[in-house]
Amino acid sequence: MRKMIIAAVLFVAATCSGMAQKFALIDTEYILKNIPSYEMASEQLNKVSAKWQAEVDASSKQAKEMYKKYQSEMVFLSDEMKTKREEEIVKKEKEVVELQRKYFGQDGELFKKRESLIKPIQDDIYNAVKAISEEKGYMLVLDKSSANNFIFANPKIDISNEVLAKLGYSK
Repeated sequence: MRKMIIAAVLFVAATCSGMAQKFALIDTEYILKNIPSYEMASEQLNKVSAKWQAEVDASSKQAKEMYKKYQSEMVFLSDEMKTKREEEIVKKEKEVVELQRKYFGQDGELFKKRESLIKPIQDDIYNAVKAISEEKGYMLVLDKSSANNFIFANPKIDISNEVLAKLGYSK
């Protein structure tokens, strides 16, 4: 009987230790803030975005001015001229929408620019996290900057500085 109890305890202990898994946390925002190339890429994106937004705003302003002018002159215009002006205004408004889609749409220029500048940095972070996880046997690495449901995380399991060191940015 005693041997069976000891065997059962050892079995339970072995099972529990086999199920123990290692977890780690990273803070992507913290990591990105400490990578100079990310800051430069962000600045570049902001400049390009502001330039394109100014272009869209200028075109939109032209469409609004055309409409205001049309409204003020409408009583003096023939039906044919009204139709022509309305078509010009609609055409200009469509140009504005197309310009917005071209620059800021789902597959727009800003998206492509972001992909070319930011994605390589994100890939490097992913590869560093993967390498550290394989070296230290982490089964799961969570990003505390993107998860809103963290109530508490022990700072001892945060490997953000290790990721920075792996990338060559020692902290």
